[in-house]
Amino acid sequence: MNKILLIIGREIKSKLYNRTFIIMTLLAPLLITGFMAFLITISQSEKKDQKVLVIDESQLFKGNLAGNDYISLSFSDEPLDAAVNTFSDREFTCVLWIAPNIVEGGAGASTLFYRKSPGYAFQTYIKSQMEKIIYEYNLKANNIDPNVIHNSKMRVQLMLEKVNEKGGTEEQSNFGFFGFITGALMFMFILMYGMMVFRSVMEEKTNRIVEVIVSSVKPFQLMLGKIIGVAVLGVIQFVMMGLITLVLTTLLSTLFLKEVKTQLRAFEAQQELVKKHGTNINLQSLEKFDDKLKVFEVIQKIEKIDFAEVFICFVLYFIGGYLFYSSIMAAIGSAVDSESDSQQFITPVMIPLMVGYFISTKTMIDPDSSLVFWGSIIPFTSPIVMMSRITSGVPLWEIMVSLSLLFASFVLMTWLAGKIYRTGILMYGKKTSWREIGKWLFYK
Repeated sequence: MNKILLIIGREIKSKLYNRTFIIMTLLAPLLITGFMAFLITISQSEKKDQKVLVIDESQLFKGNLAGNDYISLSFSDEPLDAAVNTFSDREFTCVLWIAPNIVEGGAGASTLFYRKSPGYAFQTYIKSQMEKIIYEYNLKANNIDPNVIHNSKMRVQLMLEKVNEKGGTEEQSNFGFFGFITGALMFMFILMYGMMVFRSVMEEKTNRIVEVIVSSVKPFQLMLGKIIGVAVLGVIQFVMMGLITLVLTTLLSTLFLKEVKTQLRAFEAQQELVKKHGTNINLQSLEKFDDKLKVFEVIQKIEKIDFAEVFICFVLYFIGGYLFYSSIMAAIGSAVDSESDSQQFITPVMIPLMVGYFISTKTMIDPDSSLVFWGSIIPFTSPIVMMSRITSGVPLWEIMVSLSLLFASFVLMTWLAGKIYRTGILMYGKKTSWREIGKWLFYK
């Protein structure tokens, strides 16, 4: 046991002070925090102030087309060429020219002139307002009251609540994209740390260092020490990355999302009042949050994620998945003399990982499908697929069965890999084949 501990310590020490390890530990939390900030940023409407000069040659939009809190409109009858040439001198940001035949089908001729791009939100707002005005005009032209049509439309929002085994209900984050990202990270880390073990074994074999080492320890002890050493290193890295990510996300939330969160709490309180009082409440007195609904939705989904559960499961599935695949990688590293010779053995190992990655993409569409379920149970794919499912709510028994099978498979795979390792680590100058490896499994 002491010899295994010495090998574990050697592996940790040799890689803990590695520059790449330190950079990855610091960079990964920045990427994760940046990704979450990116999701929130793109969900917010653009708020760049726009002063628009409108030249309406159809005479349909004056008095009907209106701006909002960051878009102001000024109508003019001046010639288009003069307006385009001088609009920036008059502090206008855009000129909107509306074709005289827009109602007859000349919508494509209407043009927005600008010097700096006005942004997608502005374009969508102007376009939707114009389409609404033309729609109402055509209804009136056919003696149809637009209010009858508008009052018939209703926007429906679905709130998702999962019924548990006891008949109770619980809200779920249903943030499939976040689950997919954790699955993709699991795929990346298992592969990265597994290859770390593979290269370490192969380098020691190529440099003949292993001949000195195995004179003091058994080959199986050497393999187990390497695998566990890198596993401990991975857990240390995840804990450090988790703490740094927690600090960064807390700082981000405090500095940049304070106002948005205040508005979200006001929106939620307002929704509760509507549920409580129904039609008895004065709807005209309610504050409008239409331009904030998307960012509210993203923040609510993030807040519903149980990050403690996600982190614990991530560590457990990383340990199980890493131990399972790294034992195979160690066996392959011991069986070959160069990285080029290893391709025929690495490819079959990569296929189950890739299958797990592709199944994880389905969790964003149908997290409870039979394919996703079995992908999260079978040890070859469970670390990746289960992490993709975790934010959609997974029963505890499924997690326990999945982890039990994963760790049991690791024990079996380590025993098989040890048989290959003890023979292959001391074999030089011979091309290894699958048939040869099969024979090693039956050596006593």
